[in-house]
Amino acid sequence: MRLRDRVAIVTGAGRGLGRAHALALAAQGAAVIVNDRGAALDGAGRDTRPAEDVVATIRGLGGQAVASGHDVADWDEAAALVAFAVSSFGRLDVLVNNAGILRDRTLANMSEAEWDAVIRVHLKGHAAPARHALSYWRERHKRGEAVSASVVHTSSASAFAGNVGQANYASAKLAVVALSSTIALEGARYGVRSNVVSPSARTRISEATIEDAPVDGSFDVMAPDNVSPLIAWLAEAACPANAQVFHLIGREVLLMDIAAVTQRVRAPRRWSPETLDAALRGRLLPPRDINIFLKEQLL
Repeated sequence: MRLRDRVAIVTGAGRGLGRAHALALAAQGAAVIVNDRGAALDGAGRDTRPAEDVVATIRGLGGQAVASGHDVADWDEAAALVAFAVSSFGRLDVLVNNAGILRDRTLANMSEAEWDAVIRVHLKGHAAPARHALSYWRERHKRGEAVSASVVHTSSASAFAGNVGQANYASAKLAVVALSSTIALEGARYGVRSNVVSPSARTRISEATIEDAPVDGSFDVMAPDNVSPLIAWLAEAACPANAQVFHLIGREVLLMDIAAVTQRVRAPRRWSPETLDAALRGRLLPPRDINIFLKEQLL
């Protein structure tokens, strides 16, 4: 019960990874706000049953949970979500940003609406709840209360390797890394940590992203439950991680350095096209294939 007395919001918690995260946090003693609009994979529609089913499962196991249908990509509804958490359980300690949709199409064919919808849910849907949670934690800090809060964001291998048909999704997921870094800097003074988890797991989204799941004997590499212990650890009050990016696949946790330098060349004077050509030709990195990228993680 390492999360006893902590209150957590998990967005997109009605299915897949979010459901696994909500159950894992509750199993460790957290009270959980199970947020999910119950939309289709493309974001259309609304159904309260997935969130309510997760709440029923948690309560059936003796845990505490309430369902939320707030739209996390709406600034005001995100504020209402944070207020709902506080009114339900008296406080908020953890925000797990997990909600997402897909509208895949090659960029040359993508409509503005398809771009905007994915950016809205994956980027604004991370930023809006974080904004209001940070405001809540700042006010607690100003009142002299001890704050040990955690924000966990969800990225993707698409952010690191790109993926055909996912310019909108990959762009949002890499932007989430920058968002988390900024929250880690701004939140430190209030006792707030911020980290990113890029999960490789079987979800409605990953079915459109990953062609072939890696194989590791009889172990289910792509089970969503593999990822949730990392989420629970990051949610702990005493967790030391801050401003980190993790990729988790199967039994492997990878610490990612997004800004790693791979080559360094220097000119004796100002660069010219000719000297750049001579220095960089043969040193450039090839485009990454997402399926090769994921399979490499098990080597």
